[in-house]
Amino acid sequence: MTRQQLFENIKSKRSFLCVGLDTDITLIPKHLLKTEDPIFEFNKQIIDATKDLCVAYKPNIAFYESQGHAGWLSLEKTISYINQNCKNMFTIADAKRGDIGNTSKMYAQAFFEKMNFDSITVAPYMGEDSVVPFLDYKNKWVILLALTSNKGASDFQFLETVSPVEGNKGMVFKNVLEISKKWGTADNMMYVVGATKADMLTEIRKIVPDSFLLIPGVGAQGGSLQEVVKNGMNKQCGLLVNSTRSIIYASNKEDFADKAREEALLLQKEMQVLLDKCL
Repeated sequence: MTRQQLFENIKSKRSFLCVGLDTDITLIPKHLLKTEDPIFEFNKQIIDATKDLCVAYKPNIAFYESQGHAGWLSLEKTISYINQNCKNMFTIADAKRGDIGNTSKMYAQAFFEKMNFDSITVAPYMGEDSVVPFLDYKNKWVILLALTSNKGASDFQFLETVSPVEGNKGMVFKNVLEISKKWGTADNMMYVVGATKADMLTEIRKIVPDSFLLIPGVGAQGGSLQEVVKNGMNKQCGLLVNSTRSIIYASNKEDFADKAREEALLLQKEMQVLLDKCL
């Protein structure tokens, strides 16, 4: 998917919502456990209930890997279902891969060629040669981890180092933003910025004004959608705001899909108001 196609979908749906498919088999409604593939059946009903309200889906790969071969089959069926039934839906493999170049090439082949995801989350710690193999694919995206919302983020991301780009002291996450601009462009690279770090978005936008940002943490994690938009939206929206638990686990009963839709609709309506104000 191209940048313009993503923006057109945001404008059309009046939404920049990404629904996380972190499907935990221990949390899905019990009646689904009787089906042939409970994880896929759960995902399918969530997708059917929300596909007109969101512009992206983000399966967290760990939740599928944890189930071994069966989990990979559920993931493959899920991405295939999205690609076949959701027009212009942006898909994110939340895999957080990051390894030496030839290994990254195999990861890219797996997620871009075999499963046909539009994008993949990548850890930048090993540098350029671990990221570039993902950028060799036309109309595919790298979503680079920049500033995360977990407790341990401060262990490294806020450390001050000398920037090889500007020669000034800067925090590690800012160096990630600066240096990675040499690898990709706003047309094939996004960045992960946690919603609980919304106060840092103004500084981030000074470095990557045109890039899309994937923002997890709105909803159950307590991030503020208004603050994210105030500090992070650009002229093409430039935001994909992810919500997972508050949507997909809105109910653990047979009405789970209906309740998921209700939660997604609340966010979409809020996003519509904010888009109308800002674009």
